Amino acid sequence: MSVTTAIDTYSADRGEQADDWKNSILAGLANYIDAGSIVAGSAALALWVETYRLSNDLVGMIGAFGPNAISAGVGAFIGGRLCDLFGRKKIYQYDMLFYAFGMLWLIFAVNAWMIVLGFFLVGLAVGADIPASWSLIAEMAPKGARGKHSGVAQVLWYLGPVVVLLMFLALTPLGLLGARIVFAHLAILAVALTFLRSKMQESQRWLDAQASESARAQPRVGLRDLFTRQHIRSMAFLAGMYVFWNLWAGTNGFFFPYILRTVGDQSQAMSVAIQAGSFLIGMLSIWLIFMRWSDRVNQRMMFLVSAIIQVIGMSLLALFPLTLTVAIIHVVLMAVGQGFGAQCFFQLWSSEMFPTLLRSTAQGVMFAIVRILLGIWSFFVPVLTSTGFTTLAWTLTAFLLISGIIGFWGAPRNEGKSLEELEAGLA
Repeated sequence: MSVTTAIDTYSADRGEQADDWKNSILAGLANYIDAGSIVAGSAALALWVETYRLSNDLVGMIGAFGPNAISAGVGAFIGGRLCDLFGRKKIYQYDMLFYAFGMLWLIFAVNAWMIVLGFFLVGLAVGADIPASWSLIAEMAPKGARGKHSGVAQVLWYLGPVVVLLMFLALTPLGLLGARIVFAHLAILAVALTFLRSKMQESQRWLDAQASESARAQPRVGLRDLFTRQHIRSMAFLAGMYVFWNLWAGTNGFFFPYILRTVGDQSQAMSVAIQAGSFLIGMLSIWLIFMRWSDRVNQRMMFLVSAIIQVIGMSLLALFPLTLTVAIIHVVLMAVGQGFGAQCFFQLWSSEMFPTLLRSTAQGVMFAIVRILLGIWSFFVPVLTSTGFTTLAWTLTAFLLISGIIGFWGAPRNEGKSLEELEAGLA
């Protein structure tokens, strides 16, 4: 029996075990830290603007070079390639220490340049961790449960913002000190995660792929091997679908509390509470819809339904004044739709459409493209918002529509298949 056949049989027969969920949670905590960092920055942004008198240009720079955008893209590109060359464990174990170092700059920031530097370092770390953790989750998940385990990482992606925003809500009277406490909790978690991950095993699929490559005495799989017609087509589809969705998500995640305060005239506490509620609803959507059905039903139709819900939800902000009622309806529709939409499917499909020794590399390349383009876009959001919110709202609605069209057009039918079956189709 070949190595891949043995792995496939093992995955199919053994069922889900406690260690599977433990590994998925420890790997998926990268999503908690990534999203927590983005939303902590968004919640603190208005406080920084008031305290340090930041200009619109500097606000755009903080958004562009932080974990929401360019630095995460650079980190993902470098980290993704290193994951395929040297293994997932070396990246996902140690880069959390680098993350904690970057977070220290935000905890003790006393001026604008410390904020920019801290966010850049934090972004490099979370970006490097994403392809490592996503690949590890897919490679360790039992057959027929890959979507379910990928969903765990997405639940954690939503849990990070919920915890961060509730902390901000409770610490609102402390002002900027409250923000420093929130950043400190992320730094402490990163250090703890370093020790917890040290007990995890390397991906067996990656080890077997490395051994098989060595046994055939072939040259090491390189970056150039990613640029075949089939892989380029897969990357174009995934990056196209995800980049337009992320232009909306990144703008919403980093600037929505800021927009609620400046355009919707809501208090800091109310803006934070609304966004926390959106993430709680999103977690329910992931659990009740994506995790339960993505391994069993037509993923293409699931994606289409989520895209339609989000387009309707975003168009409300373009059609009606940004009152509290409109904001709440918008939040509910967007949270339900995105819970089983582009973010979840990008993680899942990007793990399935590439061979083991190129999986993290491909994810890193695509993640870099998406986050860097988001960083460039972030430069213009504060200026665009100041000239008219309706224009921004229609622009974001168009982004979601384009993402939905690309995703529906190119969605694969991988539900229920093992990684070995999918990889055999790539040969």
